[in-house]
Amino acid sequence: MNLGFIGTGNIVSDVITGICKSKIKYKKIIISPRNKKKALFLKKYFKRVVIAKNNQEVINKADWVFLGILPKVGEKILPKLKFRNRQIIVSFMSTTNYTKLNKLIKIKSTIIRAIPMPPIRLGKGPVAIFPSNKKVKSFFDKIGQTIEIKNEKLSKNFWAISGTMASFYELLNVLSNWLIRKKTNKLDAQKYVTLLYSALAELALSNSSRPLKNLVDEQTPGGLNWQGVNELRKSGYYRLLEKSLKKIYKRL
Repeated sequence: MNLGFIGTGNIVSDVITGICKSKIKYKKIIISPRNKKKALFLKKYFKRVVIAKNNQEVINKADWVFLGILPKVGEKILPKLKFRNRQIIVSFMSTTNYTKLNKLIKIKSTIIRAIPMPPIRLGKGPVAIFPSNKKVKSFFDKIGQTIEIKNEKLSKNFWAISGTMASFYELLNVLSNWLIRKKTNKLDAQKYVTLLYSALAELALSNSSRPLKNLVDEQTPGGLNWQGVNELRKSGYYRLLEKSLKKIYKRL
């Protein structure tokens, strides 16, 4: 099959990289020329990537079409494009819901909303999809781990959580910069912080059948981690995180 991508931003580049490094069977990946620099980069490094003349050519040549464009852009250009019956359309558009997508695309086709994250380029990370679909689940399971969501209202919660990625990276940035200011070599600082949090996440994943709260509660009273978490609680750090999530959810 041929895979088509409308939009060539960061997340599309990550998904295409993950596909090209995976065992997914495909003939060609047809991408739009919207971001010329990224499109040329993908074509250079992956032999079966082809740059289309325009978005309509992507649709005409693809069996599956992925929408990796900003919602405002998508809502403007999608009504002008002609999709085919039986095409599988996978949308990465965050604030454009399922009902609106159906109205924009106008034909009877399989439409799936998906939330891929940057680690997909490594074949890792969750991909939440709505509605459930065996083919799409099987596809994303080859470059990550698919989570099928029962209804769209629930899917908004996952979209909101996905909006905390940059906050996590900023946490790593703050911690590594603190070490650097303490005269630690920059590479050593970044390596230590990223390895630490990667290992902590892996440990949490290995205990995912248990409440995450257990990992917090098992800290030794009066110890360094006990002190750290309680000082952040008192400062309102976690309340602000929840407040941010509520605002992201409201936007969705």
